[in-house]
Amino acid sequence: MKKYILLFLICAGLNFVIAQQEPTSVEDIKYNLESTKELKEESIVKNVPFKNIGPTIMSGRVVDLAVNPEDPTEFYVAYASGGVWHTQNNGTSFTPITDNAPTQNIGDIAIDWKNRTIWVGTGENNASRSSYSGIGILKTTDNGKTWEHMGLMDSHHIGRILINPNNSEEVIIGVTGHLYSPNEERGIYKTVDGGKNWKQTLFVNDETGIIDIAHAPGNFNVMYAASWEKDRKAWNFLGNGNNSGIYKSTDGGETWARASTPESGFPTGEGVGRIGLAVFDENTVFAIHDNQFHREKEEKKKDEDKLVKDDFKTMSVETFLALDNKKLDDYLKTNGFQEKYRAENVKQLVRSESVKPVDLAKYLENANALLFDTPVIGAEVYRTNDGGKTWKKTHEGYIDDLFYSYGYYFAQIAVDPNNVNKLYTGGVPIIRSDDGGKTWKSINQENVHADHHAIWINPNKTGHIINGNDGGVNITYDDGETWIKKNSPSVGQFYAINIDHQKPYNVYGGLQDNGVWKGSHNAREDRSWHQQGQYPWKSIMGGDGMQIQIDARNPNIVYTGYQFGNYFRLDLGSGKRKYIQPKHELGESPYRFNWQTPILLSPHNQDILYFGGNKLMRSLNQGDDWTAISGDLTKGGKKGNVAYGTITTISESPFEFGLIYVGTDDGLVHVTKNGGNTWENISDAFHEDLWVSRVVASKHKKGRVYATLNGYRWDDFTSYVYRSDDYGKTWGDLHRNLPTSPVNVIIEDPENENIIYVGTDNSVYVSFTGGKKWEAFDNGLTNAAVHDLVIQPEEKHLLVGTHGRSIYKADIAPLQYYNYELSRKAIHIFEIDAVRHSGRWGERWSTWSDYNEPDIEIAFYTFQKGTFEVKVMSEDGIEMNSFQTVADKGFNYTSYDLTMAMKGKKAYEKKHKDTSLKKASNGKYYLPKGKYTIAFSGNEGVAKREIEIK
Repeated sequence: MKKYILLFLICAGLNFVIAQQEPTSVEDIKYNLESTKELKEESIVKNVPFKNIGPTIMSGRVVDLAVNPEDPTEFYVAYASGGVWHTQNNGTSFTPITDNAPTQNIGDIAIDWKNRTIWVGTGENNASRSSYSGIGILKTTDNGKTWEHMGLMDSHHIGRILINPNNSEEVIIGVTGHLYSPNEERGIYKTVDGGKNWKQTLFVNDETGIIDIAHAPGNFNVMYAASWEKDRKAWNFLGNGNNSGIYKSTDGGETWARASTPESGFPTGEGVGRIGLAVFDENTVFAIHDNQFHREKEEKKKDEDKLVKDDFKTMSVETFLALDNKKLDDYLKTNGFQEKYRAENVKQLVRSESVKPVDLAKYLENANALLFDTPVIGAEVYRTNDGGKTWKKTHEGYIDDLFYSYGYYFAQIAVDPNNVNKLYTGGVPIIRSDDGGKTWKSINQENVHADHHAIWINPNKTGHIINGNDGGVNITYDDGETWIKKNSPSVGQFYAINIDHQKPYNVYGGLQDNGVWKGSHNAREDRSWHQQGQYPWKSIMGGDGMQIQIDARNPNIVYTGYQFGNYFRLDLGSGKRKYIQPKHELGESPYRFNWQTPILLSPHNQDILYFGGNKLMRSLNQGDDWTAISGDLTKGGKKGNVAYGTITTISESPFEFGLIYVGTDDGLVHVTKNGGNTWENISDAFHEDLWVSRVVASKHKKGRVYATLNGYRWDDFTSYVYRSDDYGKTWGDLHRNLPTSPVNVIIEDPENENIIYVGTDNSVYVSFTGGKKWEAFDNGLTNAAVHDLVIQPEEKHLLVGTHGRSIYKADIAPLQYYNYELSRKAIHIFEIDAVRHSGRWGERWSTWSDYNEPDIEIAFYTFQKGTFEVKVMSEDGIEMNSFQTVADKGFNYTSYDLTMAMKGKKAYEKKHKDTSLKKASNGKYYLPKGKYTIAFSGNEGVAKREIEIK
């Protein structure tokens, strides 16, 4: 049940009240798991299959590795939102082991290799924008065939798991806790009975969790833990605090004492951020620290010939007007001011009092720029030789270009078990020290992703390292001089996908930290590209890949980009690109652009492009020039270090140019019916401050519009889905029987107006009743978050962009026929595509190859579960073959291998005396060319459908 609390904030010296969503309760999560299971069992589309189409090579974020100490060619890889995968051949191939688990969101894994028990801490341990929560601790003793839930369901995110090597029943868990809200179930938990019971042995407070734990080799009683105080909101992330620090236990985690005290030499106070630990022995420990204290300001010698931003903050009008035009022009050009802003006309604007000199500083001051105006100390490495009593920094000066402004994302350090002076730490890039941390060198190479999260060092072979990063898994045997990439799992983290209308059509997608890629929907996802030298998917943009729009007239013209609205117009034919981000006017505050900035090509004119900041921008010439067609459509933003108060979604009605809807990250939806001349707020009926994940104008009725809201950034997992049939004046709630899971996307079926699809943080659901009832639609999918859905109308494919398991597609042609009449039929067979006959049926290319055996899939519907007799009849009434198939209520599939029974063969040859049917090498007889009838009988009904073999 939805509850609300009032959050009193103080901002700019004023008290004000906003409504805040309560985090989803444990009871609701438990109920959701049960109801989801029932929904899947009863779904009428549970047999409609999804197929994963990749891509794989760019992979996704790895959070942990578990390597067999006796055989390092066997290891497990935990992906942040793609589950756990197992290899027994050094990464040549992988098998997923969490597909049967209720979540794919992983924080840490640990394995008791003696009895092959696998512990999985769910909920990613990195506090990223898309770090999805979990459901506590899972355990398997059969390599993932079955999973047992071991508690801590309200933990949301797990930092680390330790298993006592001498007692497999004793396990220590570090819980980081909720990402966006305070909670009590965080800290350190211990079990001595294999997870039946847990005891909280360390609790700091409800905003401080445990991000890392490590024990001394050979002595499980001595262990160290890193606490991390953080406060993430949609508009601000504070990843540091007084309660971040290092704790030590000497009794196996039963009791803890703080080791990072003001007297110890380790930093304390508000600036202490995330900490990673590496224990060499009981007394020697290394800690990498994301130090968020500000650096001492360096007094740089001012270049008198150059103007800088700060010069304008206190500059008088008289001084400004006296500036040398060449110097002013140099400042304007190098800082990306629009072309129209050059020295003389800017001075004229100042003379006329349209702008002030300080505006030339404010023009550059968006949230990201301000972060870098106050640089922090960043990555530091500390060492203790006395068991944590005293700590000393291993290096002089700063370790720059490693953590940048987002050290909260890293903090991994490892020490060679055989060499106390050989250290490795991950950030951007991965670096190595051979002298105990005094000096460092990068060991990133050209085929290794830049962002690093897991490091395993072989204790028996110096220089053998397995590394997990944002781009998957890399292995080195020469201490980082050369690496091999091991990326066969389909674990891409897509933010957005799209399609074109080529034959075969292409799929485009923007991925977390892996750019934008393009590939054919039917590209072979195997290793043949190793031989050919070209992977079938191609990268067309770097950074964090974002939304993609493709010109319907010329598919070489593609609009896409990377985070915070950095978009380009690409000509894939010529290789040219143009930067097209709209620029604000001098005197205005900089536009605010969401991490996932929305763009849209008008369905009425492919030269017209819409672009969402805090205002809606429109270009009439493919992004060359922009006009703001709205005021600020948000609540005005909030003070913080994350862009907020931004447009997140744009939709233009296909019925009328200029009928446009936009939604924002702070809960507002607006509509204009006249191309932006006037706007109306139509979001009063919605829960306040929720992220509007989609607003979609209907393809079937002009006044119809859909909206989905997402409470992920409040730890509110309710499904918010709405529809209006009067341009948003009134809204109907379509939540109904949807499970509790934030909704990221909603789309209509282009042919059947009663069918709508939604993608949530756990799966896909379809409604055949306009949202009155929902069916689980997940055969072949996992529980990975679904960020985007697109329908390719010519092929009738539903494409699913997941944030953790790449892209799936399903044939939805049968679903589009669904109506009340079909729902009551005892049996209905959908159209069967013609088959081209081949003389190679039943043959093989060589002694070593498999037989070429055809197979067709027959889709059918029945209103209740039953067994059906299937007969294959020739045009002249001969029964060529027959078989039985068992069906569930709803959509079903049965396969037929195009063979004939011996009885049918003899009857056919008897009637067609001039025909002799040849036995294939596999001993089977296949239907000759011709037309046949497939007849189903069962559930007191009969249905027939023609099939042609050409």
